Amino acid sequence: MMNAGVTPGASAAVAAAALARAIKASGAIVRVEPEDFLHILQRQREPLVVHATGGFLTTRYLYLSSYKGLAFFTKSPSALQLPGDCEIVKARKIWIPD
Repeated sequence: MMNAGVTPGASAAVAAAALARAIKASGAIVRVEPEDFLHILQRQREPLVVHATGGFLTTRYLYLSSYKGLAFFTKSPSALQLPGDCEIVKARKIWIPD
């Protein structure tokens, strides 16, 4: 339901501003393919990985890690085989702005 006097364009501008604030708060997030994510993990000793599952009709496996000051994110239709030295933190949810 829209507020009286608020145009669809104004609503879109408010949504865009909220997204920009979310990106600023979270920093740079680099989306990569699952294979590239695994290669980034292999470059590190004892990487920290945040893992969650999501999806509506099908399960998606979500992963987040940092490397050299950047946050790397991937999602996969199947669970990734993470390196044995990973420290894994299970999260209820990982939300990344689109």
